[in-house]
Amino acid sequence: METKPFMSLESTILPMGWFLKPQCSLAPPPQRGRSGEACSCFTGMCHLHHPRISTGNTQRHLHIPSPSSPSWQTPHLGRHLYQINSSGQVTSSPLSSPTSHRGMHPSLLNPSSMGPSGSLHSPISTLSSPMNGLGSPFSVINSPMGPHSMSSPGMGYGPSVSPQMSQFLCLKNIRTFLKVCHDKFGLRNSELFDPFDLFDVRDFGKVISALSRISHHSIVQIKGVRPFPSEDTALNEDDVYRSLEELADEHDVGEDDIYDCVPCEDDGDDIYEDIIKVEVRQPMKMGMTEDDKRNCCLVEIQETEAKYYKTLEDIEKNYMIPLKQVLSPQDMGAIFVNLEDVIKVHFALLRAIDLNMVSGGNGLGKIFIDFKERLLIYGQYCSHMETAQKTLDELITTREDVKMKVEECTMKVQEGKFKLQDLLVVPMQRVLKYHLLLKELVSHSTDRPDRQQLKEALEAMQDLAMYINEVKRDNETLKKISEFQNSIENLQVKLEEYGRPKIDGELKVSSIVNRTKQDRYIFLFDKVVIVCKRKGYCYELKEIIELQSYKMSDDPMNNRDVKKSSGKMWSYGFYLIHLQGKQGFQFFCKTEDTKRKWMEQFEMAMSNIKPEKATANQHIFQMHTFEKNTNCRACKMLLRGIFYQGYYCSRCGTGAHKECLECITICKINPLDADLGLPSSGPKMVAVRNYHGTPVPPGKTPLSFQTGDFIELLKGEPDTTWWEGKLIQTQKSGFFPNNCVKPCLDPKPLFQSFPSRQPSRETDYYGYPWFAGNMERTQADNLLKSHSSGTYLIRERTAEAERFAISIKFNEEVKHIKVIEKDSWIHITEAKKFESLLELVEYYQSHSLKESFKLLDTTLRYPYKSKERGPASRASTRSPVFTPRVVSTAVARYNFAARDMRELSLREGDIVKIYSKIGGDQGWWKGEANDRIGWFPSTYVDEEGVQ
Repeated sequence: METKPFMSLESTILPMGWFLKPQCSLAPPPQRGRSGEACSCFTGMCHLHHPRISTGNTQRHLHIPSPSSPSWQTPHLGRHLYQINSSGQVTSSPLSSPTSHRGMHPSLLNPSSMGPSGSLHSPISTLSSPMNGLGSPFSVINSPMGPHSMSSPGMGYGPSVSPQMSQFLCLKNIRTFLKVCHDKFGLRNSELFDPFDLFDVRDFGKVISALSRISHHSIVQIKGVRPFPSEDTALNEDDVYRSLEELADEHDVGEDDIYDCVPCEDDGDDIYEDIIKVEVRQPMKMGMTEDDKRNCCLVEIQETEAKYYKTLEDIEKNYMIPLKQVLSPQDMGAIFVNLEDVIKVHFALLRAIDLNMVSGGNGLGKIFIDFKERLLIYGQYCSHMETAQKTLDELITTREDVKMKVEECTMKVQEGKFKLQDLLVVPMQRVLKYHLLLKELVSHSTDRPDRQQLKEALEAMQDLAMYINEVKRDNETLKKISEFQNSIENLQVKLEEYGRPKIDGELKVSSIVNRTKQDRYIFLFDKVVIVCKRKGYCYELKEIIELQSYKMSDDPMNNRDVKKSSGKMWSYGFYLIHLQGKQGFQFFCKTEDTKRKWMEQFEMAMSNIKPEKATANQHIFQMHTFEKNTNCRACKMLLRGIFYQGYYCSRCGTGAHKECLECITICKINPLDADLGLPSSGPKMVAVRNYHGTPVPPGKTPLSFQTGDFIELLKGEPDTTWWEGKLIQTQKSGFFPNNCVKPCLDPKPLFQSFPSRQPSRETDYYGYPWFAGNMERTQADNLLKSHSSGTYLIRERTAEAERFAISIKFNEEVKHIKVIEKDSWIHITEAKKFESLLELVEYYQSHSLKESFKLLDTTLRYPYKSKERGPASRASTRSPVFTPRVVSTAVARYNFAARDMRELSLREGDIVKIYSKIGGDQGWWKGEANDRIGWFPSTYVDEEGVQ
């Protein structure tokens, strides 16, 4: 079955000075072609935007070898630079043309470069031309306090948390910077600024004053950086500083108008290519036959695998075994993760490839298909790779015996050409090459009998890479959630049970009953709103609002009142209204743009927990954490990540991606649940919160479940804490706290769609969106002619020998195919037979009909009862002055459901205008479909015309 390809992982770069608050920018992106707002703070920590700054060139940037997806796409942060001249005045100048980032020290914004225990390996990272000799005061600090002391910025794609959506992370990074200024540069607290002075731009003169003091520091002077200002200047007295906070509020532009990607060189790939290069490989030359090219691909796969396995052996022999003498088992595990298991897998993989090559390489695809499950261990390795490098760096810095042993080991591997830190990256690079190697092999196997198997192997390796990507991102997200958890007092639940964080920050909140506005700090997750009161840099929990019971509503009357009163602050409101009429809430934002962002994130969260197709085909889908690796029932791909990977039907146990919910066949009730529609011995309860065995019932077996699961109560008294019950969908029994459930007062809505008997043969297809029942050929022609190419239906033929026929619109014609039923088999061609009509339809939904009819090159794409174009997610809308250039067009091959407001939802068959391919090396393009602009996986579309 053809499945969706993966979104590739590569390294990423971060622009110099971009940290803390990325909605700040020095200038608008070059596509605007107009003057735009620019930030007075070239560090990107504030959100101020000044008018009339013309665009310039991109700036220098830093490299962080971190596997990622679009959440790590890099924005153009600034093409112009505000500087402080000798008189202390702010001036702007264009940045220099792009410069290679090689050889530059990681700056404060690079979390992977931090030294242990606050050590600074190299306190200065200077820039020359971009700063006209000034240097970036925020980039002169190399390594702050230690591992994880800074939060990595990201574009906000996918589930990862990025600072532009998190006031918590912005302020954390500012405090980290201030601590480095105090501890490493010796600035007194009175010489520094409060984090909110920068975040809210309320006293920017203090910020400039602190930067000025750093520019005069001896560490900076050694590097030849010119200090500023050259004479005392009353910075705070200048009008430009006194009005910054107001200007920031007035000119709060959306981040989508600011950020774009910049290309980068990939140091990680350079290391991989140098280590795994194949010396004897011959370049493909003109005149070579397809068989010659295919053989070159086969040889490359075999020889690079052999070279990679040798590298793994070198790591084991020259590092892992010797280092056991000086490192504890815990440190060994932290550095090498599960590399021993990886080595065992590749010993078997190389052996299988070698044996296959003896027979000419036929059947190589099956090897990769068979090994896919075993290669999933790379998810754990890649997720912990950066931590492994940091642990190694810390041990080398703090322990002389470890340092000497590592140096001794390094000289034994290719004469010390590569450090262990470099070699630890190679496994991640290798596992992400398999799909590229197989893609090339498939392209030169056009007429080979094993081509289909090779395509399935390619899809398996693409799926593997996507899985690794999401596991890594989920681990990063869980780290951020842990930071939130530790900062909130009186929080008794695990935040990770509430899904992924969407946005956090300060709002004013009032209940519908009590109209008093209260200052509150809000953490929005997929499932809940965590309402807190800020206490310094910690938070006191006030309320948890479960979004499942609410709907969101705008407050247009309030917005009109605000405009009449010349934009009164904290008056841009929206509601959360309880579905059963209980207490609701009103949230107030400082600006209209802030309100838009919050409402978009609320909308996305509610879409995740209550997807539009949650009850498609009689299923009851809920967002779910799958304990084991699970494949989507529709597309057969793995469900991505390590928590809340997809959706689970509480009736039949089916797992699916969000974008695949409507593609799942009609719900088949689990035989164990056959009695659900009948009276039972115990009352039905519904879970109101997750319970995973903590706290543990004394001396009893816990029953784990998630919000929305249905439980039959077996034993429970109102005055007892622990009740016994049976989880309906799994029939497992156990004990749970009584406050985790509530009575299911009317079980009818849950079970009303359960059929009371098996449908008869005459009616068993009527629930499918493609089944038209009894229909004449001419009726089908008239019905389909106005639809898009690929729209189809299955009809019953009247008074004909063959009962069913497929009618499908292809190009401008409607084609009709008889479905043959013979000897208990059903088919449209003798070469491919099925046990049922349903199996036949499912097969041709992902395989072209040209297998049976050469001129009919289409799959069964759109059931005629389904919408051919679904609404896209609310990705970025086009600015009235932003007219991007279309570089090409493409057709969506698969459905894609956006997980973040910057992503672009796609429906199979959508026509996509492509605006940018700069992020293509990381698997994402930017484009427009259905009047929305956003990022989407480049491998989910087939490119057509290039403009």
